[in-house]
Amino acid sequence: MRSHYCGHLNKSLVGQNVELCGWVNRRRDLGGLIFIDMRDREGLVQVVVDPDMAEVFEVANQLRSEFCIRLTGEVRARPESQINRDMVTGEVEILATQLEIINRSDVLPLDFNQKNTEEQRLKYRYLDLRRPEMSDRIKLRARASSFVRRFLDGQGFLDIETPVLTKATPEGARDYLVPSRVHKGKFYALPQSPQLFKQLLMMSGFDRYYQIVKCFRDEDLRADRQPEFTQIDIETSFMSADEVRAVTEKMIREMWQELLDVNLGEFPVMAYSEAMRRFGSDKPDLRNPLELVDVADLVKDVEFKVFSGPANDPKGRVAVIRVPGGASLTRKQIDGYGEYVSIYGAKGLAWMKVNDRAAGMEGIQSPVAKFLSESVIEAILERTQAQSGDIILFGADKTGVVSEALGALRLKLGTDLALTDESVWAPLWVVDFPMFEEDDEGQLHAMHHPFTSPLGVTPDELKANPAGVNSNAYDMVLNGYEVGGGSVRIHDSAMQTTVFDILGIKEDEQRQKFGFLLDALKYGTPPHAGLAFGLDRLVMLLCGTENIRDVIAFPKTTAAACLMTEAPSEANPAALEELAIAVRAKTENS
Repeated sequence: MRSHYCGHLNKSLVGQNVELCGWVNRRRDLGGLIFIDMRDREGLVQVVVDPDMAEVFEVANQLRSEFCIRLTGEVRARPESQINRDMVTGEVEILATQLEIINRSDVLPLDFNQKNTEEQRLKYRYLDLRRPEMSDRIKLRARASSFVRRFLDGQGFLDIETPVLTKATPEGARDYLVPSRVHKGKFYALPQSPQLFKQLLMMSGFDRYYQIVKCFRDEDLRADRQPEFTQIDIETSFMSADEVRAVTEKMIREMWQELLDVNLGEFPVMAYSEAMRRFGSDKPDLRNPLELVDVADLVKDVEFKVFSGPANDPKGRVAVIRVPGGASLTRKQIDGYGEYVSIYGAKGLAWMKVNDRAAGMEGIQSPVAKFLSESVIEAILERTQAQSGDIILFGADKTGVVSEALGALRLKLGTDLALTDESVWAPLWVVDFPMFEEDDEGQLHAMHHPFTSPLGVTPDELKANPAGVNSNAYDMVLNGYEVGGGSVRIHDSAMQTTVFDILGIKEDEQRQKFGFLLDALKYGTPPHAGLAFGLDRLVMLLCGTENIRDVIAFPKTTAAACLMTEAPSEANPAALEELAIAVRAKTENS
């Protein structure tokens, strides 16, 4: 039906007849002539309808926005004075010789010339995707997927599919369960990742595997999470952590070079402990110059218990952020930041303005200065390298609370005060994560997943000091987003059993949930390692948006619902009966 895409027309085609299919983006009737901006997935072109062509002109008079049309016409060069430099096709126009309305359109529930709510856009997603901005994002996603396949194929990786209906395994989030009609009362789980299957593929001798795969996690959502998401899953045998990082870093560098013409350069490597100490986050945004500075040793002997309490607590932390020029912040703004950190469990936000560094205590303005000696204040100013006009913001609490609260405040200040340099890219590897993290009840949990190998210890050494061991894991961070994470896997059955024991997974539960893996580890398992990228998040960064729903064709809301199809929906009672499932009516207490 078509010979060319609208957006591909240029001066090399002048004088030729072309056939186009697409939508009316805009129609302008200038009395003697009708101009149509015609659109398809590749862009816009201007079409001219001359009244001398009566039949074509009559059809053009009927056109409205989003009518689906087909036309034949001659490519003409626009006069120099009429060239549209803002359009790729702005040097040419089409003189219509035939025009057909394929399908008419009702008045749109979206206004393409105004900002629609996200709820409107998701409900009428098939219309939202017609917008050039959205079309460009989906096309860039396709190019990213194509690049990944070409790159990994060229590196000798095999694209191998793994099951979608599988067995529930503890990987950090709730599973989506699928009832079995054949095995009544039993359920499949949708995979949170292909973790165990890709390890089994390594045991099967497929030493370089990849897959662009759907994963499913029933967890609380936010702008960069979805209940179903797409993962670039990579696993290798006989490769070290450094080698895995090298090949995947090369993939991302070449992707950015090809798709954005951006050179990311060599990725720096930072230990988890340093990232948490300096930035309060294991995915620091290095475009932001603000850093956390520890001052617990300076305030451990002060009478002000808000500071000295955490400073003398082995699980406590006292840290500050120096904000250059921050002394100009109003009391209302500072109180607003205090409310912001309370979201992360902080009980308040102490502050100290440095109005005049040379004036000593006279140049300090702070509600907590009266609780601190001049020598302590001077030591804090010296350590933070504070200058006149700066403000120092304090966090004092449990280590996790301080790190999370000040880490989030650092990002907000970077945005609010335009300190974050959004013109650059800041990649980073974070390594040497703790093997386990402790919850409020003192229970240990795997920081990544229970198949991650500990770094440089035997099973007995791990058992003796699990909280003091790091894992052989690594995350790739870009502009403050974790875009990929992986690890060297456990390939020894004794070590895997030890990890399960530390996590409190009893022997019978180990056999029930992971018996096939434990058995496989007995038969010449090779050392193996891998990494998984979030494709949605990578494309989100490539597109310059902050919401992965913008780069997914048909996403869910933060309530894990599809406004367009109204999923999830109630099941047919006959289907539930066949599955031997009964749905309880919701009561006030349930």
